[in-house]
Amino acid sequence: MNTSNNNIIEFIKDKLGELRDFIFKHLRIVLPIAVAVVALIVLIISLSAHNAKKAREAAEEAAALAEEEESGLNVESAVLSVPEVALEEDAYPAVNELMKKYFIAMASGDIEIVRSYNNNVDDTEAIRIEETAKYIESYENIKVYTKIGPMPGTYVAYVYYEEKFRDYEDSIPGLEAFYICTDESGNLYINDGEESESVINYIREASLQDDVVDLNNEVASAYNNMLAENESLSLFLVDLTESIDTAVGESLAQSEVGTDTQTAEEEEEEEPEEEEAEAVGTVTEVKTVRAITTVNIRSSDSETADKLGKASEGQEFTLIEERGNGWSEISYNNSSAFIKSEYLEEVSTETVVNLNNDDNGNDANTTNNNTQTETASNANVTGTVTVKDNVRIRATASTEGEKVGTAYMGQKLDFIEKLANGWTKIRYNGQIAYVKSDYVE
Repeated sequence: MNTSNNNIIEFIKDKLGELRDFIFKHLRIVLPIAVAVVALIVLIISLSAHNAKKAREAAEEAAALAEEEESGLNVESAVLSVPEVALEEDAYPAVNELMKKYFIAMASGDIEIVRSYNNNVDDTEAIRIEETAKYIESYENIKVYTKIGPMPGTYVAYVYYEEKFRDYEDSIPGLEAFYICTDESGNLYINDGEESESVINYIREASLQDDVVDLNNEVASAYNNMLAENESLSLFLVDLTESIDTAVGESLAQSEVGTDTQTAEEEEEEEPEEEEAEAVGTVTEVKTVRAITTVNIRSSDSETADKLGKASEGQEFTLIEERGNGWSEISYNNSSAFIKSEYLEEVSTETVVNLNNDDNGNDANTTNNNTQTETASNANVTGTVTVKDNVRIRATASTEGEKVGTAYMGQKLDFIEKLANGWTKIRYNGQIAYVKSDYVE
């Protein structure tokens, strides 16, 4: 046994000796190869360590970002990318159920139920829903198209429906977009309140994707074709819109009535001469202001007041009063509202003479309108306005004024002047006429 082991050892020594002799003999060839192999091994080890470090840093950064989003620290500044995912039709039963219940409540005008599904229905919108429901029979053939929202448990929903009116036979197609969220109890709701800029941008980008644009164009085309083929339908919708707008304005006005009649009578007795002067006319300055950025419109001069809407950059308003507390009172939807003064800039100041009665006892405003009609050819047309939605053209700046025609969406009208009372003066068929300013741009 020992002899055998000694033989093996001697054999190994001989081989090692031969290898050593070979290396020394061919040293110029073997040495560079050995050095290269060692360098390659070192490089591989170094790159592996570097990649491992990078991977570890990326994982730590992702974990930190997830933690920030979870705690709500990164909502405002995060850039939320919109995935290129196709619209899904009726893909989420819970979303479908929410939207169907919401439209049933809208058709019935049940504000309490509407508000249980939508987190931001202000008083003005509530009045509009109630007034509109008086004409709605039902919303039919509801289809819900969705894209995944920016946060887990959120969706951007595009809801197609056909609106059936009580006094009209045909159903009219429509499409509305909604941001759907999940509350702490796991229930879905319509988030129509204030959102971070990143979420607003996400919804905007999602709505600009080709499949959403195609869906919107398809519904808009069907709607416009119906109006083009049926003039009575177009006139019906114009009258309906005016009726709803008038009802909403009257409801808002009634809710703000708070004038002390007795105090007014005392003032008249104390200043009879001034009253006589006002019977002839009063001179007031009307200031127009413009929003310099997108800003909330609120019901009173407080950041906690109800939000009535949003002013877009460049949108103009009649200024009622600039207050010392940093807020400005403006005319909005036939009522007063408030915007932070720092977000407004003055556009123009116009001197307006308000006439009451002329020497013959006639209504001076009516006389003035008649004079305008006669001199329409001399009116100073400064450009054109484009009709945003079908609207009546009237002889005077009032919903009680004589109807002289109908302007349709996309039509251009000769622009003369935008009035402080919510009407725009135009030239129409050779005479001066008026349209509601909300319907032209």
